[in-house]
Amino acid sequence: MPTYVMLANWTDQGMRSIDDSPKRIDTARKSLDDMGGHFLSVYMTMGQHDVVITYDAPDDAVAARFTLLLGKLGNVRTISMKAFPEEAYRQIVNTLR
Repeated sequence: MPTYVMLANWTDQGMRSIDDSPKRIDTARKSLDDMGGHFLSVYMTMGQHDVVITYDAPDDAVAARFTLLLGKLGNVRTISMKAFPEEAYRQIVNTLR
C-alpha cells in the first residue's frame, strides 16, 4: 500500500478551536480507515509546519480524497507527498544505470 507524508498548518479557524484538535485527529483517522487506509504516525511539530502525518492509502485517488476532505473542513491546510520506502528508492535509482 502506498505511503504518504502530509504536512499541515492550522488555519485561523483551526487555531480558534485548537482544544478540539485531538478529537479532529481521531475523526480524520476514522475517515481514512473508512477509505481503506490508516495512519502510521502523527506528530505536532515546531517550525514551518504544525502537524506531520504519515499514512498508508490504497491508491493516489484515496489519498487525494482524504486530503480534500480535510481541506473542506477548514481547520488545516495541507501539503501531501507520496513517499517511497528505501527499497523502492534503491530500485528506482538502479534503473538509471
